[in-house]
Amino acid sequence: QIMQTTIKNARGIQEISMEALLHGQRIIYLSGMVNGEMAESFARQVMLFALQDAAKPVRVFLSSSGGEVDAGMIIYDIIQTSEVPLELYCIGQAYSMAALIFASGRHGRYMLPHSKVMLHEPLVNCAGGGKTSSIRAMADQLMTIQERIKSILSRHTGQTEEALEQVMHQDSFFDAAAAVDFGLADGIKGFGDMTRGMA
Repeated sequence: QIMQTTIKNARGIQEISMEALLHGQRIIYLSGMVNGEMAESFARQVMLFALQDAAKPVRVFLSSSGGEVDAGMIIYDIIQTSEVPLELYCIGQAYSMAALIFASGRHGRYMLPHSKVMLHEPLVNCAGGGKTSSIRAMADQLMTIQERIKSILSRHTGQTEEALEQVMHQDSFFDAAAAVDFGLADGIKGFGDMTRGMA
């Protein structure tokens, strides 16, 4: 369901969608599961902001429990290669693939005081049966993904891959202060600071 609000301008009072209003403030909101739909929407919005003004920062508000690795890597690639400066703000949770997305910010990574980040190994989501060769190939692919994720997180946090392997062996939760200490975030901000300057 699309949320609507009203604004007052020279033409009187107008009804406008919340998404359109946030877009006018150069804000992207990433919430829910990381999937192909989220990645596609993110790509479209960043492209549009680049056409409007590639030098002006965009604020990305993130609250997600994670999701698909492939979709998360698309979002990661966009963040790393976009002309538009993308400032990342965790407002709630950044778990699993969402944690990698958040940690990869190049233009600021900030958390609300009670937000959390969670790291763990990539999860397997498949049926239990199959040929031995298929299961072996799947296991090899999973290990490749795990190594890639560790390498990316090491680059953005400053932690060694060995330290990350220990942390990711089980679900490891970081509060805002611990996330800053571990290199997953740059700082802690209140919501007023995150939204300052909006018209």
